[in-house]
Amino acid sequence: MKLLKQWYSNQLVPWLLPILAIVLWQLLGQSGLISSSILPTPLKVVDAAIKLTSSGKLQEHVWISTQRAFIGFLIGGIIGFVLGLLNGTVKFFERTTDTTMQMIRTIPHLALIPLVILWFGIGESAKIFLVALGVMFPVYINTFSGIQNVDRKLIEMGTVYGLSKWSLFVNIILPGALSSILVGSRYALGVMWMSLIVAETIGADSGIGFMATSAREFMQMDIVVLTIVLYAILGKLSDVVAKLFERRFLKWNPVFRKN
Repeated sequence: MKLLKQWYSNQLVPWLLPILAIVLWQLLGQSGLISSSILPTPLKVVDAAIKLTSSGKLQEHVWISTQRAFIGFLIGGIIGFVLGLLNGTVKFFERTTDTTMQMIRTIPHLALIPLVILWFGIGESAKIFLVALGVMFPVYINTFSGIQNVDRKLIEMGTVYGLSKWSLFVNIILPGALSSILVGSRYALGVMWMSLIVAETIGADSGIGFMATSAREFMQMDIVVLTIVLYAILGKLSDVVAKLFERRFLKWNPVFRKN
């Protein structure tokens, strides 16, 4: 039982399934059960990555996509957080804007692409707008919900002890809602990459999505698969960063407390 527990706590365990999937993929490709014109083997994808890295193109496109993603995340995240904060703490804002926000939220933001192209063209602004719009609502919903679900007894206790509204917010409301806010941010990171994938396939001349579109036109399946892998890696790295923030800011929470 002790050995099993030690094995389970090993940091490599979460990577076992992806590694097995890659090995199986390689074996099926080498045996000819999967045609390379449909799905190239992992070694061919790695070879394509090495060639693009040597030419400097891979780093350039990844850097451009990362910039677009995080600028959009920053803009959408700030707007979503501020709106969630206002609607969660001020009844007037909740009554006047929350219903409108919920109505807009139900519209798939990627369905607005024709309008976005008319408004912003096919430049950087359109891509960043789509990312920001996709990110805004998860952050807004979780911020608003987190504030609404703060234990009212704690707020009453703070009021009894004579805390000012600002002290009440900083010491009770915000820490109580922080777990929900960070969950919203973590979810928004996934939406961020999904939005960027679509945005970069529309009239882009750089970025990972542009690589995918160009490779598709020339039937370069190894590069197409490489772009998918890149999005997966970037998404995983974003999630790791989000987890680090959770551990950093939620030390007081038993779930995140180190043993």
